[in-house]
Amino acid sequence: MASSPTAVRVPPATSTSPASPMAPPRSFLWFRRIFLTLLTGFVMIPVYVMVSSSLKPLADVTGTFRWLPSELTFRPYIDIWSTVPLARYFVNSLIVAGAATVCSVVIAVFSAYAVSRYNFRGKRVFTVTVLSTQMFPGILFLLPLFLIYVNIGNATGIALFGSRGGLILTYLTFSLPFSIWMLIGYFDSVPRDLDEAALVDGCGPLGALFRVVVPAAVPGIVAVAVYAFMTAWGEVLFASVMTNDTTRTLAVGLQGYSTLHDVYWNQIMAASLVVSIPVVAGFLLLQRYLVAGLTAGAVK
Repeated sequence: MASSPTAVRVPPATSTSPASPMAPPRSFLWFRRIFLTLLTGFVMIPVYVMVSSSLKPLADVTGTFRWLPSELTFRPYIDIWSTVPLARYFVNSLIVAGAATVCSVVIAVFSAYAVSRYNFRGKRVFTVTVLSTQMFPGILFLLPLFLIYVNIGNATGIALFGSRGGLILTYLTFSLPFSIWMLIGYFDSVPRDLDEAALVDGCGPLGALFRVVVPAAVPGIVAVAVYAFMTAWGEVLFASVMTNDTTRTLAVGLQGYSTLHDVYWNQIMAASLVVSIPVVAGFLLLQRYLVAGLTAGAVK
């Protein structure tokens, strides 16, 4: 008769397992937690002060600072629209920032595709020139652009100074070079085999661009669009010089809450929160595309 197999006893699993040799020490974990907590507080405390100040009466804001408002009021959110023409400034900013974003993305897509896919005379000079424009501070271009716009208006009657169109062209000089350079690196990461497959299927160069390359480069295009929009939305220096009372943008219009007699701090805080809603909402909606667009193409 065959003997039954002997049972093999398995030792019970212990509750504690040996730490991995690659695991960070506990001191580092605690240091990271403390550092992130302090960093979160450093970022969120100003936001809390802004929100709480926007819900206080003006006398409470200008008096002794209190972490908790003695009286909550939503009146500043109502008064911001009548103290200054905030709605008109809001529309101006949307038109200027939106138009500058669309123009920057369209021109950057065509330019970056040409540099990434074709060899032509002066290609290296063009790319170096585009990148070198980022070396100079924007204030150096203020007086030259002002003189150019005034002379064009005197010679042709085209009012660039004090108009939305002139401000859009001004913002293109900032966002377009960086947009082109960023999309060149992203298009380089898209395999050229996709273009060749599209050409074999009967597409022309533009068909390959719009049907194959652009869908594959959506994260990079979104990152460029967010950058161009944020550059135009919060710019103050050129908007304060190149606009007038009818074309003024939000970044400049917020100065209207400061008068000769008083400064409406609670309304400034409320208006700042309101004007930041489009940027914050757009960033949250496009966050995954933005992160992918900023990281893709960095390593080839």
